[in-house]
This record gives sequence, structure tokens and C-alpha cells, in this order.
Amino acid sequence: MNKLLTTLLACLCFISVSFAQNTGDLRGNVFDKDSGEPVMFGNVLLQGTSFGTNTDENGFFSFSDIPVGEYNLVTTYVGYDSVSVTVNIVGGSITYQRVDLSSGINLGVVDVSARKQRSKSSVQISTVSVTPAQIRSLPSTGGEADIAQYLPVLPGIIFTGDQGGQLYIRGGSPVQNKILLDGMTIYNPFHSIGFFSIFETEAIRSVDVLTGGFNAEYGGRISAIVDIKTRDGNKNRIAGVASVSPFQSKLLLEGPLIKAKEEGGGSTSFLLTGKHSYIDESSKIFYGYAADSTGLPFSYTDLYGKVTFKARNGSNLSLFGFNFTDRVDYPGIAQLDWKNIGGGMNFRLIPSTSKMIVNGVISYSKYEINLLESDDNPRQSSINSFGAGLNFTYFGNDSELKYGFDITGFNTDFTFVNFLGLTFQQEDFTTELAGYLKYKYKWGNLIVEPSIRFQYYASLGESSFEPRFGAKYNINENIRLKFAGGLYSQNLISTVNERDIVNLFVGFLSGPEETIFKPGTTEPTDSKLQKSYHGVAGVEIDLGENIEVNIEPYYKGFTQLININRNKTRAQDPNYATETGEAYGIDFSMRYENKNWYIWTTYSLGYVNRDDGEQVYPTIFDRRHNVNFLATYSFGENRVWEASARWNMGSGFPFTLTQGFYNQQQFDDIDEDVLTSNGDLGVIYSEDRNSGRLPFYHRLDMSLKRRFNFSKNSKLEAILSVTNVYDRENIFYFDRIKYERVNQLPILPSLSLIYSF
Repeated sequence: MNKLLTTLLACLCFISVSFAQNTGDLRGNVFDKDSGEPVMFGNVLLQGTSFGTNTDENGFFSFSDIPVGEYNLVTTYVGYDSVSVTVNIVGGSITYQRVDLSSGINLGVVDVSARKQRSKSSVQISTVSVTPAQIRSLPSTGGEADIAQYLPVLPGIIFTGDQGGQLYIRGGSPVQNKILLDGMTIYNPFHSIGFFSIFETEAIRSVDVLTGGFNAEYGGRISAIVDIKTRDGNKNRIAGVASVSPFQSKLLLEGPLIKAKEEGGGSTSFLLTGKHSYIDESSKIFYGYAADSTGLPFSYTDLYGKVTFKARNGSNLSLFGFNFTDRVDYPGIAQLDWKNIGGGMNFRLIPSTSKMIVNGVISYSKYEINLLESDDNPRQSSINSFGAGLNFTYFGNDSELKYGFDITGFNTDFTFVNFLGLTFQQEDFTTELAGYLKYKYKWGNLIVEPSIRFQYYASLGESSFEPRFGAKYNINENIRLKFAGGLYSQNLISTVNERDIVNLFVGFLSGPEETIFKPGTTEPTDSKLQKSYHGVAGVEIDLGENIEVNIEPYYKGFTQLININRNKTRAQDPNYATETGEAYGIDFSMRYENKNWYIWTTYSLGYVNRDDGEQVYPTIFDRRHNVNFLATYSFGENRVWEASARWNMGSGFPFTLTQGFYNQQQFDDIDEDVLTSNGDLGVIYSEDRNSGRLPFYHRLDMSLKRRFNFSKNSKLEAILSVTNVYDRENIFYFDRIKYERVNQLPILPSLSLIYSF
């Protein structure tokens, strides 16, 4: 028996060695020749074989087990000249090939949209990838393109207001959505005036919005992920962008610190961005009709910097840092300030002798927010956070194995005084440990992606085992079916309550270590985590070469949600309240794109409910119907003109009806006659929470852009834009005491100039 086993093992080893000697691996990177930036989702194939793939977001591609021999490696991407290079595959070794593409009009022999190729080779359910070009196509407020204005155009995403509004993704509140910048968590990515984010559009490389059913690579949130990655600085020359508008001015500078000594060699580059607002002053001049004599009381400053060291074989190391600040000042009413500072490093290693690719991130940030209201009761919150993650990826011809580990720690310090003068305070430190395993395999027309994540929450002494699964089936070249689902958990809690229509104070605290109770009961919960499960299905249809249709029904079950009990009336009352909930609906989207036109239209039907143990009620962001239409048309010689229009219509948000008013006595003065004196006006609310509906919302934005080309690298863009073209009076909220309606911002025309060099 032992001899038989020895013989079998020897045969297997001989076969493996023989096979390895007859095959080899090929991998490489595709870059833009002018800037050195990676070409994402380009087409790469070995001519005359079945070996073909797409580059990833880093421009990387990989082939395994190629028979020994000489091949032509053909690389194509829309807008670039195709490139063919000769590669020699040596048995038992890995060949690396760098490809540099030049901009041109010859699209080569394989003129296929990279986006369509990617959709056929990956699951990508509930995932929308956004490019800087798409963000710039939107007619933006102030003429300044920003991801904050583009996200609400995507299906399933709701934004509740221009000033202090919140972003909700398929039924998940802001704290249930993780925002990532270069791999690190950003806790407050949007400024108080809701048109602008902390992210600089010109510095963005890619944005992936995962609205549900995301795989185990992402964790720590129960609703959605927005993964934003910045690009590296120009490797070949000093370049930049400067702009000015009635809302803000900004500057981007980039260039090489150390140029490559030879074409395709290693280099070091930098990228710096900064923007500063002056809408608080300029609004007094340009938009006096939209504000009182104090102007629109918003101001912010954002700074971001990045240095990248890149090796010849595609390995790289990036160091980055940022400083984001925001301020709101309503004289005599409230003053709010927040700032977020931090930095870190991320890296990608491509060993020359291993099929494994290694990448990771290390980061630290500090977020602080303070609110001082006229009652002199301050609110303050801070969170100091660090994170480290390491990922390993193994590429096969029809498979990909990825696993990784990460550790997150954050220290929270929160103080809040409620309307009865009761103080809620928490100072805590917690650590989260996680590991995941994801496997993707392509079997004919079927792609399966099972994954699993394990989360351990140290401060709670609790762990979460989270299996997830995704699949796609290519029925034919034009129709694809897909499915995804899984379990999710998180520890972080926001000070913003889902019942808040307007709340500029966005603070954070860790999950409760004290006992919490099931909704509406005194029975302790089994877990102190917020949890959910997702189920998403869908179909993708290509109607010809230029039209893509996507249909996705979804369901999210929120099995436990935790909020601060801000309405506690006694010191011994619980500090936290729990709820359950559900979000379900269906999203439709259609994209049409050709040389001159880009059209994007969506319709979302959604239902979002919560159950607090007393009643089931719709949330204040339960916008039942939501429609978006975006169209961009380029025209003129060399398409130097561009006209854009965006129209949004949504059904009204729910609100709780008023039943009456009463004389609310505070009993501060013991000599006061309560029978004859007048107290504050108190509101009697309907017992049916959120049973009313506000009017429908709709708004049209338009812009006209003219580009002046001075040289290959120098141009000026003049952008005339109008927000809320027909001056629709969309309700923001209603002051019940003063019986006054407060509308969102009225018509806002602007002219901006953007110079690129």
C-alpha cells in the first residue's frame, strides 16, 4: 500500500513538473503613455488563442498556464491606438509585460466597450461604477462637478435636502453606508451645504457604488459601500487645474518628483488639491434673494495630497494626507464646526516569482464636530480611528482567489444634552478584527462568487459570521442574469436619528456595552450589533451597441437597528432604543452612449419601514417613486460645445401630522400663575407616525460648456449653469410653531471658469 501511494505521489509530481515546464504565466500593466495613469478595464488578448481578459482598476492583467511559445499580445481601449507586442512564454516562469497606450482615433481590431466586457466577466450586482467624465457631464450647482451631486442620480439613492440633508442608499441611513477614500474610512464626506463633498473630482480615478449584496471583501456596514480611489500624479510633466465660480475656487497641481530614467521605468510623482468656499460672502451679492443679509452661512476648506512611488513592474507605494473643514454660522441661532484630518499609505506588490499579488493600507484619522445652539447646551463628538489591512490575490485563467485581514480601532467621545436637560455622554475605545475569503470562478457562461467574512468586535466580546454569495449567468452576448445576498453587521452608531429631516450635527459613537432591549419590551437583546441581510436579483440587457438596460429588485432586512434614546425623560431610562426594519423595491436604469450623446435615466420604486415595537411606520426618507433623467450632447467642430440637462422628480417624503397645540408650561417661575400665563406653544402629534406625505419634488438643472483649446495640454472651459431652472418651490421642512414653510434653494445661475494645463 505504501509503495502504491509513493508511486502515485511520484506520478503526480512528475505530471505537475512536466506541465509547469510546458506552460508559463503572463502578467502586466497597461498605462496611459502621456500621464502614466493606469488604463482601467482595457481589453487584453493573446492573438490566435482563447486567452483574453480586462485590466483591473490598477491597469493590471494576468494569464495563467499558457503553453510555451511566442505570441502577439494585443491591447485595445476606446480612444487609444491599439498596441501589439511580442511576448515569449517560458515554461515554469512568469513573464511581465508593460504596455503604454497613446491617445488616438484608431480603435484597433477589437473595438469592444470595456464596460460591457467587464459586465460579462464579473458579477457586479448592485454595483454602479462612476468615472470623472460622467461626474463632469452633470449640470452642477455653481458649475463645479462633484460626486455629491452625481450620487443622487444613481438608482436607489435618495438625498433629503440642499442644506443639512442626508444621503440614503436603498433604505440604509448614512451611518450604515461606508465611504472609503483610498481604502480608509471617511466619517463625514459631505459638506453642510449638500452640493459639495470633500472629494476633488479632478483627482478621482474611480468610484464604485455598491448599493447592496456586496461581497465579503467589504465589512463593518449593513447597507452600502461607496469606494472612491484617487489617481496618481502625472509621471511625465507638471500639470494642473484651476477653477473659480460663485461658490468656490480650487487648484490641483501634479507632476513628477523623480522622472523615469527610461521609458516604462520607475518614477515618483505627487498630486496636491485644495478648494475653498466663499458662498457665505458671494451669496450676498449674487443670491441675495435666496438668503437674508447674512448670506448662505456655509464655508469649507479641503486639502489633499498624495505622493506615489512606482516600480517598473507595476508595484507601487502611495503616501497621502488630508485636512477637511466645514463651518455653519446662523447668527443668534447656532454655530457648527467640524474638521477631519488624517493620512496613511497604501501599497501594491507584484512579486516577480509568485502568482500572488499583495496590497494593503494603513491609515489614521481624527474627526471632530461641535455644535453650539442658542440654549447654550453644546453638542460635541469626536472619533479617532486607525486601520490596517492586508489582501492577497491569486489569479487563475478562469478563477480568482482573494483573502485578507484587517484591524480597525476607534476612540469615540460624545456629549449631548436633550430637551429636558438630561446629559448623554460616552467615551469608549473599541477594536474590530476581521478576515475574509472570496473565490470567483467562471464556468462557461456561469460566474459564481462565494465569499465569507468573520468580524470580531472586541469591546462587545461578540463575533459575527457572515456568508455571502454572488452569481451571474450570461444567457447570450446581450442578456445576463445575476443574484447576490448575504449577512452583514456593524458596531458604529450615528448621533443622527433616522427621524431627523434636517441635522447638521453628524457625530459618532461605538455600540452600547450596556444592556439594550428588544423593540418595545424590557427583554434584553441577544446581540448588541446592528445587523441586516440582503437579497438582490437582476437582469442586464444590451439593446444594440449603445443601449444598456439594468433591472434589479432587492430586499434588505434590518434585524436590529440601534439609536440614541434622545427622548429619555429620566436619568435611569435606557440610553439606547432598538428597532427593526425592511427596505425593498426595484430599480430600473438605462444608459445610451455614442460619440455625441450620453443619456442616463433611472426609475426607483422603494419602500422603507421601521418597527419600534409600538408601530410600523415609513421612514422620513421613504421616497416611494424617484425618477432621474440626465442628457449630455457634445457638438461643434471637435465637439468643443457641450449641453447638459438633468431632471429629477420624486414623490413626497412622509411626515407626522399635527393634531393640535397646547400651552406648554415650563414651571421655571414658582410665582407664575399657570392659569393665566402664556407658556410655549406645544405640538400634539398624530399617533400614526409619518402618516402624511409632502408634495412631489421636482427640479431641472441645465448647463452649457464651451472649451477653448490653446495647445495639446492647455485648455479653458467656461460653464454657464442654472440650478432649479423653472424655480420650483420644493419644500425642505415646515416650522409647525411659526407655521412657516421653508423651501429648498431657489433658482441659482452661475458662471465658472476651469483652466487646465
